[in-house]
Amino acid sequence: MEAHRYTLRDVPLEDRPRERLLQFGAQAVSNTELLAILLRTGTVSESAVHLAQRIFSEVGGLRALVDSSVDQLTDIRGIGPAKAVQIKASIELGRRLSRASLDEHPVIRTPEDAAMLVMEDLRYLQKEHFVCLFLNTKNHVVGQETLSMGSLNASIVHPREVFRAAIKRSSASIICVHNHPSGDPEPSPQDLDMTKRLMDAGEIIGIEVLDHIIIGDQQFISLKQKGYM
Repeated sequence: MEAHRYTLRDVPLEDRPRERLLQFGAQAVSNTELLAILLRTGTVSESAVHLAQRIFSEVGGLRALVDSSVDQLTDIRGIGPAKAVQIKASIELGRRLSRASLDEHPVIRTPEDAAMLVMEDLRYLQKEHFVCLFLNTKNHVVGQETLSMGSLNASIVHPREVFRAAIKRSSASIICVHNHPSGDPEPSPQDLDMTKRLMDAGEIIGIEVLDHIIIGDQQFISLKQKGYM
């Protein structure tokens, strides 16, 4: 007898995520249901909803899913390249939407402006990423670049990499940003030492380091505001 392949049609009508979204709106369905809608089908032994539940369980939740690679996703039973690509594409679309702005070159007036520009990109990452925002003389952001990706607990960046990128964009000043995967944005001694090295190099080159912002989980710290700069 041919094995029965479970699909969303096998789930009771009131529990089908597509139907629930149509009836109640996207905000009414859970993360698992949203993922099930993306997956469309499950495996020969489980529905798309059950597969979505298992994916979250195996990767460690929504935050970990965001940082999972295609290879990591395809290691999960029931996830082939097509499903893995669908998941990664939807995550990237959400990221791009979160940072979409009517202003092509947003202006930075406060540390919060800079933090909010990169918060959604950095807060879920499981490794430290060092990002630079490049500003013109009117504090408009004319560029953004990730210059370093470190280990779980450290991100190493050299001043020459930072200022090479800044000179390339004719930047008047820069704002440095990096995330703490722990979610705690308190600066480490290494963070403070790196900031001083960057400030010293910027003074010599003539490109001011306006701030160094550390991103945690829905929170941030400005080293400028804290008096470290």
